[in-house]
Amino acid sequence: MKKKKLLLSLLLAVCAGTVSAQTLMLTLDRTIAMAADSSLEAFRSKNMYLAGYWQFRTYRAARLPSLTLNLTPAQYYRDITRRYDSSEDIDVYRRQQSYYASGGLEVTQNFDLLGGSFFLNSDLGYMRNFGANTYSQFTTIPLRIGYMQNLMGYNPFKWERKIEPVKYEKTRKELLYNLEHVSEEATGYFFDLAMAQTEYEMAREDVASSDTLYRVSEQRHKIASITQSDLLTLKLDAVNARNKFQNAEIDLKRAMFRLVSYLNFDKNTEVRLVLPGRPASMTVVAEEALMHARENNPQFLGLHQQILEAEQKVDQTRKEAMFNASLMASIGFNQVADNFRNAFRDPMQQNVVSFTISVPLIDWGVRRGKYNIAKNELNVTQISARQNELTIEEDLIMTVGDFNIRQQLIASTEEALDLAQMAYAETKQRFLIGKADISSLTLSLQRQQNAQRNYIDALRNYWLSYYKIRKLTLYDFVMHAPLADRFDYLNGF
Repeated sequence: MKKKKLLLSLLLAVCAGTVSAQTLMLTLDRTIAMAADSSLEAFRSKNMYLAGYWQFRTYRAARLPSLTLNLTPAQYYRDITRRYDSSEDIDVYRRQQSYYASGGLEVTQNFDLLGGSFFLNSDLGYMRNFGANTYSQFTTIPLRIGYMQNLMGYNPFKWERKIEPVKYEKTRKELLYNLEHVSEEATGYFFDLAMAQTEYEMAREDVASSDTLYRVSEQRHKIASITQSDLLTLKLDAVNARNKFQNAEIDLKRAMFRLVSYLNFDKNTEVRLVLPGRPASMTVVAEEALMHARENNPQFLGLHQQILEAEQKVDQTRKEAMFNASLMASIGFNQVADNFRNAFRDPMQQNVVSFTISVPLIDWGVRRGKYNIAKNELNVTQISARQNELTIEEDLIMTVGDFNIRQQLIASTEEALDLAQMAYAETKQRFLIGKADISSLTLSLQRQQNAQRNYIDALRNYWLSYYKIRKLTLYDFVMHAPLADRFDYLNGF
């Protein structure tokens, strides 16, 4: 019954002096839902996810054939150029005036297994020279197919296939992680306001109670029932109560403004809270939580990504430390003619094979140094990753332990609140009839107020621990399902 009075007092707590504005009745669940939907932090997290999503879409698109149209609609020359005159065996300057246009289609397909690229293209060109010898020519490549390959063994496509899915999975899990962080922050602001409203209501009751006790004590002092010292003490309590009430009013306004701002609502919005009741009994096993964290926590995925990228760098620098070689081969047809129709008649076979090699003879150990740097960076990354894993695991184990203990504290603080309220009511009544002194009354009031604070603190710590476990594991221990399953369902994956 006493606990219901506390909840009712929280519902009726109003910030004095607040201008007329929209009033919201918020439960903890509704606060979290609004934060996930409207807060600036949630908006930022969703846009970060979309950036990662489109990056992954770009990677997937790069694995598909690409079709490109290359055009040079017009290219006009009018200049003086140097030419060789074979009849005179000298170089001479000649006037030149020409027009050129070309166009072609090219299809490219990356070959992930070897790291090369296939290409298929077709091209048409037109050239016309002006001046004393005016003439036109068409050149065509009806069809050409070829392949380009780096022969040194470093395959960037292979590493992209390893890294990009991990990056996207990390991005997807980071969205869930950040939304759970939003839930954790919203819970903190919710209970900050709940505590501020409780302090405000207790201060308001203190003002009314201290004024009443002082007036009663004045009458008792007239009949010498209490001493002058006790009367002055009660008057001091009344003055202190009014000062405390004013401070509580300021704190209430600040707490309400912080919650309203976090939810991205109008600053004049007034909020009234409904405290959550005692949660259902639930025990989280640390080993199970660790298992889900290793599977779902984006920090673990980020550490795995860092190791893969460091291994990629080692592979690249090791193979580039030797020498560079590449191969390009193509087969097709081409033709040249004075008119468009003949340019496609009886095309000649065109075969191109190009092999290039670059051998560093003296580079003063630059390439070898890059390889050694990459190896050392890989070792540092692996060690740092293991240290970070241990830190995350330790944080999770401690949070799970706190959660299981705090769940038991709620029932204890609830019982203590009921007892403290009954004790204060009894002591106050005995004081009014002269059977209790002022010290007993003050001590009883302090116990009651501390019990109210402890009860809200117990709720706050429980729910903060609960949402922190969800954030670290991305697992719903009530529904016994990963949070990613609901995300995939809502987004059609």
